[in-house]
Amino acid sequence: MSRAWVLLLLILLSSLPVIAVFGWFRLAKYQFSLYRFLFALLAGAAAFFPALILQELLVFTFHSSRATLFFQFFIRIALTEELSRFFILLVFFWISARISPDKQTYYLSGSDQSEADQQRNSNLITKATATGLIAGLGFALLENAVYAASDINVLPLRIIITAAVHAACGARIGAAVVMIHSSPIQAILRILSATAIHGIYNLLVTMSGFSPLIAIFIAISALFSAIVTISGGWSKDNKSYIEAPAIDKNSENS
Repeated sequence: MSRAWVLLLLILLSSLPVIAVFGWFRLAKYQFSLYRFLFALLAGAAAFFPALILQELLVFTFHSSRATLFFQFFIRIALTEELSRFFILLVFFWISARISPDKQTYYLSGSDQSEADQQRNSNLITKATATGLIAGLGFALLENAVYAASDINVLPLRIIITAAVHAACGARIGAAVVMIHSSPIQAILRILSATAIHGIYNLLVTMSGFSPLIAIFIAISALFSAIVTISGGWSKDNKSYIEAPAIDKNSENS
């Protein structure tokens, strides 16, 4: 089999996590349209390019080897990719709001929220978390193709583990996007947690002396928490919330 066919086969294999998530959404009957799924996937893939540009620009070395390692794994790689994902998803949600202006696209803050407001907040975060998870898989899919083109042998590990890391981090970034205006502290904490997970994973899989099982545990644990957030928010009573219009506060108070 020629290298081109092997590369194509491995890229198709790298799409298995995407197929698995799409099947999960369909089997669970989550109201997440195919169009939104595909556009979220494309948005995640698009985030690969600004991250690549930033990484090319941020080439620095420090006198301390520890500072160099921290900058390399947590800033140059993890932070640039998460910020790139954040801004691409910001555009994605902005376009989504223009297309469907009758649906809630903002997070409500404050301690005096009504029960309806709290439910809409929970619904919105679940939807954004799911969108971010898909975008993370889109990023991983393109990144896997790039890595496979240069070294086919690394792809099997990336299919299972790196896709999980990008999905888990993307889920946190998706939630951060819809919270950034009204709850910036919570949004920043989510961005920092995604960066920390991503950076620690990069450090563990690159540096010698660390068991790969630790990196696998971090990736799977982070993904599991994102899945729990989505599954819990999409309870049986709320599976149809994405298509439900937001309640007009003026009509509520009249």
